[in-house]
Amino acid sequence: MKEAQLLQRIVVDPKVMAGKPVIRGTRLPVEYILKLLAHGATVEEILQEYSGLTHEDIQACLLFATRVLEKTDFMPLIASKE
Repeated sequence: MKEAQLLQRIVVDPKVMAGKPVIRGTRLPVEYILKLLAHGATVEEILQEYSGLTHEDIQACLLFATRVLEKTDFMPLIASKE
């Protein structure tokens, strides 16, 4: 599946979850799926828990996060030496 098709699975609607990016047709925020993965949940476990999701939905969350980070500027924090 092409990246553009994957990204269409993620929507932002101010009326759904206060405008957080969610998987289309759900109230599952991208952030929540990423947290599940970060805490060790496997894709298969997530798909079993949320039967309406697909592998492509999980891929879309990862791609969305990647794109957001690509567009973010980071500035190193310098600790003060007092």
